[in-house]
Amino acid sequence: MGYKHLQFPKESVFLVTGGAGFIGSNLCEAILDMGYKVKCLDNLSTGKQANVDFLMDRENYTFIKGDIRDLDTCISACEGVDYVLNQAAWGSVPRSIEMPLLYEEINIRGTLNMMEAARIQGVKKFVYASSSSVYGDHPVLPKKEGQEGNLLSPYALTKHVCEEYGKLYKKLYGLDTYGMRYFNVFGRRQDPDGVYAAVIPKFIRMLLNDEVPTINGDGKQSRDFTYIDNVIEANLKACLASSEAAGNAFNIAYGGREYLIDIYYDLCKALGKDVEPNFGPDRAGDIKHSNADISKAKELLGYDPDYDFEKGIALAIDWYKANL
Repeated sequence: MGYKHLQFPKESVFLVTGGAGFIGSNLCEAILDMGYKVKCLDNLSTGKQANVDFLMDRENYTFIKGDIRDLDTCISACEGVDYVLNQAAWGSVPRSIEMPLLYEEINIRGTLNMMEAARIQGVKKFVYASSSSVYGDHPVLPKKEGQEGNLLSPYALTKHVCEEYGKLYKKLYGLDTYGMRYFNVFGRRQDPDGVYAAVIPKFIRMLLNDEVPTINGDGKQSRDFTYIDNVIEANLKACLASSEAAGNAFNIAYGGREYLIDIYYDLCKALGKDVEPNFGPDRAGDIKHSNADISKAKELLGYDPDYDFEKGIALAIDWYKANL
């Protein structure tokens, strides 16, 4: 069903934190295209101004350069806002292992600042980015909410703590919070550069440049790769969900399972390349297999993702060919 048919009150105002990032910029664009007002808050530490430059002339768009670690900035940004889509965070499991203090500061305190600002300003719905990393070492597939194992990285811990705050802010203060447990999101505007880049854009860029990618581990790890438009749908449907569904976290994925080595060879084929990859060591903190049960999001949010992996990867490849 997607999201383009969804209806909000005419003068609705959305605040997207981390709005210049990959997911955030796509949310900003989608909401503006639906005719609503968007405030984009980003300190540009991992987000890119180039991701939102094309929105600057839009009548309903406001860019705020600011940091979620500053409570006053958060309170000011939430003024007059109906819906907060909190995407501001630092990603990457390996980087969190190197910088645990920074992750605590940005991902935990920053998110808590935003929840408190939303509470103070009377925001209707607070939707925030969580992660499949909260499942840790729990071996059972598919991953189902309520069946979590031992956490494997500071990044995973930050997301777990944010979910606990989300529950408390609903219970104690009546703020409707909805956690989005993203599973390996990919698509247009995902950054292919840098040592912490996600695997799909990184592979595509390297193959287009006739470079040899390195796969961490044996390539037999599996992921529930999730196209960006499914994530947009989930965030917007959470904004329309009942208060009874608030205080929960939801798996946001397609419900598929792809093996990394298969994806690699599929990309080679799609790009007309014949390049054997290098294999490196396993990454510390990584979950070996990830596949989502999305029945809870379907039932409580009305989430019904349109884009399976094949459909999404074809669109992503087209975008990177045109933009890299």
